[in-house]
Amino acid sequence: MRALIQRVTHAAVEVDGREIGGIGPGLLVLVCAMQGDDEAAAAKLAARVAKLRIFKDDADKMNRSVLDIAGEALVVSQFTLAADTRTGNRPGFSAAAPPEDGRRLYECFARDLSAQGVPVQTGEFGGDMKVSLLNDGPVTIWMDSADRA
Repeated sequence: MRALIQRVTHAAVEVDGREIGGIGPGLLVLVCAMQGDDEAAAAKLAARVAKLRIFKDDADKMNRSVLDIAGEALVVSQFTLAADTRTGNRPGFSAAAPPEDGRRLYECFARDLSAQGVPVQTGEFGGDMKVSLLNDGPVTIWMDSADRA
């Protein structure tokens, strides 16, 4: 699975002009299930996100996790993280998991992150969402469950 993680002051997601999820300080996590991903990949990525130390400590160093600051997470499905832009001008998305697997693994990731102790809000899988955020820093981190044993 892939995730683009942004440290935020606040973030929200709307569908049809109605806010369906919103958080204060914490993480906006855009998530994409890839071909061949499974529940173990979702759990592994959720654990890494929960423990990712990208919040400042008293010495102004990035040493605190979302758990350490009692922050929240807004988890939004984002199949375009699977974009292949190596050829042509139109990205391809064939590396993304099929929609039924993508939905299952997105929901699994959100549950696993919540089980780590992070309060989680979500977007709407496959929905036409409008995401707003105030990136703090800015701090934006890319993670892929396949990058680490």
